[in-house]
Amino acid sequence: MHDMLDYFSMDPWFRQFHQNLVTFSIMYAFNENFMLALSHDEVVHGKSNIIGKIPGDDWGKFASMRCLYGYMFTHPGKQTMFMGMEFGQWYEWNVWDDLQWELTQYDSHAKLRDYIRALNNLARQESALYTNDFDYSGFQWIDCSDTSGVISFMRRGADDSNEFLVVVCNFAPVVRSNYRIGVPESGFYQEILNSDATEFWGSGAGNLGGKNSDDIGYHNQPYSVELCLPMLSTLVLKLRRDPETETEAE
Repeated sequence: MHDMLDYFSMDPWFRQFHQNLVTFSIMYAFNENFMLALSHDEVVHGKSNIIGKIPGDDWGKFASMRCLYGYMFTHPGKQTMFMGMEFGQWYEWNVWDDLQWELTQYDSHAKLRDYIRALNNLARQESALYTNDFDYSGFQWIDCSDTSGVISFMRRGADDSNEFLVVVCNFAPVVRSNYRIGVPESGFYQEILNSDATEFWGSGAGNLGGKNSDDIGYHNQPYSVELCLPMLSTLVLKLRRDPETETEAE
């Protein structure tokens, strides 16, 4: 929690120099069964709510929050958030005050709430995000060493399944066009979540629903896809196999 909050409290341009803050957790993620907590202790007593910790204008703050939550929900472990974080409350938590529900009349806050709903649905629907949550076999880095502010990894389902998701996080405040990452199988990789989608108050940059893989080995994988990474975003991709290939794999 402290590593994540320290990282997202930085000006987005400086994050590229501190990638270890977002990758170090995998070093110990499978030693115990972890809760990924964003705690009430961090949004009281002058510490500010999540949105107040992040520098930049309002659009940048919300984009960084969506990126943070996207990484949190695809990272191994079980997620816990404290009330008000799901719609971007501005005030610190106060036991004597109501939550600022009136903020949901504004698109920025209402669409952040919609994004959290989409993340919860994704976590429930995709077995790769929970069946091997506490085991090394459920996680694999694609690239954790890109100092431009990008990380990519795979989440894998049960050992007897061929289900996997590809996750790419761009923590930098610039769009990365023609960004290539390695993937283990050929086919069409559908973009099942894009934190920068307009429905979530994003800019709408992305990959028009997905990308076909290329027969170009990359990142120690036999195939690769060339993506457009929106600024301050989390993308989740899923391979769509044809029915015959799916049957053969099973």
